Amino acid sequence: MADSLPLLVIQCGNTFPEISARFGDFDHWFVKVIRQCGGRAEIFNAHQEKTLPDIHTYAGVLITGSPAMVTDRAPWSEQLAAWLATHIASGVPMLGVCYGHQLLAHALGGEVDYQPGGREIGSLLVTLQPAASRDWLFQELRDDFHAHLTHSQSVMRVPDGAHLLASSSRVAVQALHFGARCWGVQFHPEFDEDIMRAYLRAFDRGLPPELRDHLDPKACTAARALLERFISGCLEGSVA
Repeated sequence: MADSLPLLVIQCGNTFPEISARFGDFDHWFVKVIRQCGGRAEIFNAHQEKTLPDIHTYAGVLITGSPAMVTDRAPWSEQLAAWLATHIASGVPMLGVCYGHQLLAHALGGEVDYQPGGREIGSLLVTLQPAASRDWLFQELRDDFHAHLTHSQSVMRVPDGAHLLASSSRVAVQALHFGARCWGVQFHPEFDEDIMRAYLRAFDRGLPPELRDHLDPKACTAARALLERFISGCLEGSVA
């Protein structure tokens, strides 16, 4: 792995200042896991920098979450979506998380919008779909699993040719395989329990009282294992 190309982390925004001060920002959480897997990372701030990098100089690409909304069609976001759509067929492995997942779906002709019922947040149960057992990234999971979630938009219509891998009770599209070694997950495998707890505090006032008692963060080891499998596969050249 020491001779592997670095992974590209595309940062799509910044977390709350109070969360960043304690735990770092979106890019930091991914870089930490990449280093734990023995890899190197380079950061591209898509919402600040204009010249997109050469994808062929990276072992894989991770696209982070964001406080932005895909439906805002911000110029930087639309530029990134077009870049992603152009390069998905390159074969360089890609994994979009939350906003990154939604942006990939949008880039490939799917539909993203606000989900009914408002924000989905907490360490919630994610249910595997039949295609997961045949998918390189998900096939080692044998059971439904808990994952950290916080989002108010989701993929409402899956792009043509994509395969649904996982759902939750409120959000039908929790994970997709877009093809050509490209995936998206609505949940946050890079979160730990402390980060999830900080997000719950940040959104506490907007949560109905009856929901707050059921949102204690859980250890989401299966979700984290998916991220580690993707990163290790990129470093080893084994992503299929």
